[in-house]
Amino acid sequence: MATIGELKSAVRDTLESRGVLNQLKARIRAEVFSALEDGSEPRPPLSHHNLLINQLVGDYLEFNQYRYAASVLKAESGQPEVPLDRQFLANQLRVVEDAGSKSVPLLYGLVSHFLNSGGENGGPVFLRAPAPPSTGAPSRGGPAGDTAAGRDA
Repeated sequence: MATIGELKSAVRDTLESRGVLNQLKARIRAEVFSALEDGSEPRPPLSHHNLLINQLVGDYLEFNQYRYAASVLKAESGQPEVPLDRQFLANQLRVVEDAGSKSVPLLYGLVSHFLNSGGENGGPVFLRAPAPPSTGAPSRGGPAGDTAAGRDA
């Protein structure tokens, strides 16, 4: 007769071999987060930079079928349910795409650009924080959370 430990191990091994264990863990985390989230508490305003960053990350998560992580990102960040238009996002980031790049998330193209170009003349890419918000209230993520490559606020 099998012990409890052996049964647990067999179930875990079976779920891992079927590729569902991590999906179940992610689903449980997403459901717990959703149950614990207090919808009555107002969210701080989402900064422009964080809106763009969240969209890039969300597109990446959806493309790779990390749906539970994407749902937690939307719920936790306050990202709009309707995603930003890809062309709008590309325009905001001053990105020009070719036909092939449109089949993958913009984040892939941005990472590929920096990996392949290494900045001007093959040197490092210097990052700088944008100017602090002009209103006295800090935005979610604050100026330090809104670091952009080579861009002014």
